[in-house]
Amino acid sequence: MNTNNALRALLVALIVCFIAVIGWSLQDRSAKEGGAAPEFSIRTDQGRIVSANSFGGKILVLNFWATWCAPCVQEIPSLNEFQRRFANSGVVVVAISVDKNEQKYKRFLERIPVSFETARDPNGDVSAEYGTFQFPETYIIKNGRVMRKFAQAEDWLSDDMTHYVESLL
Repeated sequence: MNTNNALRALLVALIVCFIAVIGWSLQDRSAKEGGAAPEFSIRTDQGRIVSANSFGGKILVLNFWATWCAPCVQEIPSLNEFQRRFANSGVVVVAISVDKNEQKYKRFLERIPVSFETARDPNGDVSAEYGTFQFPETYIIKNGRVMRKFAQAEDWLSDDMTHYVESLL
């Protein structure tokens, strides 16, 4: 009888643990506007180690993209000009690619030069920390907080966008 009670108690404990693990794993931990930006550290193609908090009071525009993503590629010219326009104002664009094929990624950047920092994260570790699984997706981060999230390609030169960024400076 004691063995049966012990097995029942163990079974109940295992079921409770299993339910707790499932509940914990189903929580939405993606980056939210107004919330803390998930911490990350990645080496850019330019050799610099960057993280969400390494920009001090500057504004970080963190873009997740891929060379095979047509909207991502279409967004590059406006991101290029946006970086040029705001570079001296304390805005830094960092684009993290989820491309798995390093050679294709490098050939792409040779054909289409960019004016902002780029990095490749083939396992998608950084984008997963942000809850990003569709591309492009961009976060505007200031002082370690997510100010805005854009879940599609944007015109970074639009009046609305430039006025918004200027309001953060």
